Amino acid sequence: MTAFAEVDDVQGRLDFDMSEAERTVCENALEDVSDEARFLGAGWPDPELAPRMVRTLVLRSVTRYMKNLDGLVQSRAGDETIILPDLGEAAGAPYFTAAEQATIRALAGRGEGGVVSVEATAWRTAPGAGETWIRTVGGGTKPFPFNAPTPARPDEW
Repeated sequence: MTAFAEVDDVQGRLDFDMSEAERTVCENALEDVSDEARFLGAGWPDPELAPRMVRTLVLRSVTRYMKNLDGLVQSRAGDETIILPDLGEAAGAPYFTAAEQATIRALAGRGEGGVVSVEATAWRTAPGAGETWIRTVGGGTKPFPFNAPTPARPDEW
């Protein structure tokens, strides 16, 4: 499948010129991260169909990777020491942060999950044909709607 961005898009975000070998690595990283974005999101077979933010997140991930190809977690140069975040298995590979993954899921409408409400009807009945009873659930104090078909007695179904 087509990547969400091009190598030149990444080059524009870097403060150094990539060699041919680095451009090849970058191209492969763009494909890998684009595939991961599709997995996390809604598939988006055509990059033009995906939200623009997905492209932005792919570029962020690959740019971050290209700046630290070796996956270093600490760098000492003279008197200065730079400590990079503890990446664990992500060190030396392009990756999405947890916030970026959540953003991609949200863009695809896959959100965080949780309790949702859906309407359910019995076979061959019209939606909303039943009475709505209010019940307390699990000893709570808030009422919860409980839909039952009309007529309410099973011998009349």
